[in-house]
Amino acid sequence: MTSPAGSGGAAFEIDERHPPIRTRRVSFDWADTPLHWVPGDPVATHMINSFHVVLPEGEKWFINCVRAALPYVTDERLRQEIRGFIGQEMVHSRSHQGVLDGLLAANGIDVTPITEPAGRGNAEWPARMAELERRRPRLFRRRLLFELGAVAAIEHYTAVLGQWIMDNDRLDAAGVDPTMLDLLRWHGAEEVEHRSVVFDVYTHLGGGYPMRVASWVVSLFFLYWALIGGTLLFLKQDPTIKGEVTLRRVYRSYRRSVRKGLIPGIFKLLLGEAPVYLRPSHHPSKVCSTRQALDYLMRSPAARAAGYDPY
Repeated sequence: MTSPAGSGGAAFEIDERHPPIRTRRVSFDWADTPLHWVPGDPVATHMINSFHVVLPEGEKWFINCVRAALPYVTDERLRQEIRGFIGQEMVHSRSHQGVLDGLLAANGIDVTPITEPAGRGNAEWPARMAELERRRPRLFRRRLLFELGAVAAIEHYTAVLGQWIMDNDRLDAAGVDPTMLDLLRWHGAEEVEHRSVVFDVYTHLGGGYPMRVASWVVSLFFLYWALIGGTLLFLKQDPTIKGEVTLRRVYRSYRRSVRKGLIPGIFKLLLGEAPVYLRPSHHPSKVCSTRQALDYLMRSPAARAAGYDPY
């Protein structure tokens, strides 16, 4: 297989199931990014901002889960992939925290109603699970498997969103802030790159299909709450919005943004992917493109500035 464009023409074999997972220690400067980084569209801006708010603590939960699973993983390649996954998720968490501190807080938007309870839960998670493992090891195993299943489902959606944002040139045409667009595409590309890891951990530890379905349902409600709740929270605090923020007003703006291709349709995303993820033979390597992810990482301003060559 030939290498993707921009790699100097050397041959490079891409393994969709087991690509190398490298940590790229990127950084972003938000000094010149406007509050409405999707120009003239606060609803689209804040709907995507809702991801910035849940991801710093969400990524830490993902890390907690795979770290707890690591002692039970006997496949050395999968152990290495877990370590790569943890490295990438740590940088993701830090990068989205930078948006909260450098952009949202700077514009008077308080995210602590979401971040503080999530932060407490993450801080307490390792001790709670260690105590459960000590007292009731079988229940610990089932609890860990269920949470890994939920993370695997969320990872499916983040990979699909990553592919969507890499494919979406309407965002460029709309004048979306280039720093924010690079963060979203860099993160999306790495989500595509490591999309199989948690799913493989789940199956390696014996996770079955019924639990995969049940944990998907939980993840679906979590994603819906994050998107809707976060969007409304930020719109109500946005200092530039005049008048009452009503569901009808937000919905009309949301539909316009979906038609313009600036945000994905929530129900189409959440429910439309159900037949894909819930197919009994599903594996994450069958969706999205590692080749395209590596192509973007090769030209990402943040990844290039960090000095990392994905090949």
